[in-house]
Amino acid sequence: MQKVRMVAQGRVQGVGFRWGVYSLALEIGGITGRVWNKDDGTVEILAQAEESAQMAKFIQEIRKGPTPFSRVTYLDVTLSNFEQYTDFKIAN
Repeated sequence: MQKVRMVAQGRVQGVGFRWGVYSLALEIGGITGRVWNKDDGTVEILAQAEESAQMAKFIQEIRKGPTPFSRVTYLDVTLSNFEQYTDFKIAN
């Protein structure tokens, strides 16, 4: 199981970014976790996947920006250890 914490900076709030991340997780399949807006204007993502190829694809697509109006200028990706998720949700 690979678990990562990502913090996306750029045009990531008010452009459907969280919904794009959620849709991307469902589209790729095998990705579970959470995504939410932070007060500092960034978006945080906790994601886990059994297959490293799934996670690599997920990270690659987030770097591109998962919605037409989003633009990721920096994506911090770190290995993490957090509770086990069984689904992917947009958190508050």
